[in-house]
Amino acid sequence: MASPSFLDGKHAPGIADGDRADAELAARAQQGDQRAYAELVRRHQNRIFRHLLNLTGSREEALELSQEVFLKAWEALPGWRPEAQLHTWLYRIASNLAYDLLRRRRIVSYEPLAEDWDAPADEAGPEARLQARQGMAALDAALARLPPDQREIVLLREVEGLSYDELAATLGIDEGTVKSRLARGRAALAQAYRRTHHE
Repeated sequence: MASPSFLDGKHAPGIADGDRADAELAARAQQGDQRAYAELVRRHQNRIFRHLLNLTGSREEALELSQEVFLKAWEALPGWRPEAQLHTWLYRIASNLAYDLLRRRRIVSYEPLAEDWDAPADEAGPEARLQARQGMAALDAALARLPPDQREIVLLREVEGLSYDELAATLGIDEGTVKSRLARGRAALAQAYRRTHHE
């Protein structure tokens, strides 16, 4: 069975070009337009929830943290500048809150990728679907074995589609560190996937 494509260095397409719309909505929200902010929340809430779920492993905690992310973002919005992409800014708030929670809990778990995640398949037949499900189960087990920082960067790159500069902004590290951490994460994931797949 072939390994998932991102173990080979290929990656998911980037986040859709909504940056201009985000900037316009954010500018209106900065002026107190609550409808504009509600639209920003609607545009980003699923992505932020999924990220938090992958980090915390708890739907209840991810839901609570999602609400806290958007409350903190609303409070901090007057200081936001259009040079900072809104989605990377939100991811950074979400990551900080999640890691604060995990430090308090001292447990780092992993929520498996959703079954409906759009993983590419070469064929649509029953055997191909079964292989894809088995591959995803092995991938989930491999991701769960990674250290949190490696798991986070791999998921943000390969599932969420963030670019290197977006990863740098989200994680608060330089682009060189992004590349080395991502390379280590991919290598560790590939090794864990092979080990899991052959168990």
